[in-house]
Amino acid sequence: MKNKLLVITGGSKGIGRSIILKFAKMNFDIITCSRNLDDLSKLKEEVNKESKTVSVNFIQSDLSKEKECQNFIDYVKSFKRNLDLLVNNVGIFSPGKIYNEDEGILERMINTNLYSNYHISRGLIPSMLSRKKGHIFNICSIASKIAYSNGGSYCVSKFALYGMSLCLREELKDKGIKVTSVLPGATLTSSWDGSEFDKNRFVQPNDIAESIFSIYNMSSGSTVEEIIIRPQLGDI
Repeated sequence: MKNKLLVITGGSKGIGRSIILKFAKMNFDIITCSRNLDDLSKLKEEVNKESKTVSVNFIQSDLSKEKECQNFIDYVKSFKRNLDLLVNNVGIFSPGKIYNEDEGILERMINTNLYSNYHISRGLIPSMLSRKKGHIFNICSIASKIAYSNGGSYCVSKFALYGMSLCLREELKDKGIKVTSVLPGATLTSSWDGSEFDKNRFVQPNDIAESIFSIYNMSSGSTVEEIIIRPQLGDI
């Protein structure tokens, strides 16, 4: 019996990497992308050491560019596989205030955190529609619901992504496709490199991966529409 297929954007580090390692351990084949080819190669080696029965395929992509989104879509389609699970994970963070952040930050946040996930979803959902089966997880943020003073354009972009996720839920619920919005608080990823906070102050990427896997395995008649995971001691 063929392995199921996970397609995930931004898979080389942080939350994406943890999701890949979890699902590969559970015999899912993986297709992913990232801007960093070396990190992708190291990830594939790590998976291959642990899981001999799964395949990891990747392409170098900067999904802030629409053309490269299409390249990734075409790459996924070239495998001619049924798509079981799509995780829209790609995203970037830059702190700042709307009134004084650098010029171009809003465009950069929207291109990466919203438009990329919009284009990838539009390109890959038809393969789920044809089977009336699949699950989409959109990695939003607690900043998708709660604005904070140094969030600026990041909050704007994540509010928009959350809105897209809610729309997809409504559009696809009668078509056999589940949609879950994932809203983590501060998570221990490279975005926090150099921080003085203790690592235990953060949500761990593995916790998010475990949650997604558990929700994916629920019965077909029920859906978790959103997950909020925050640090035990509150937001940072």
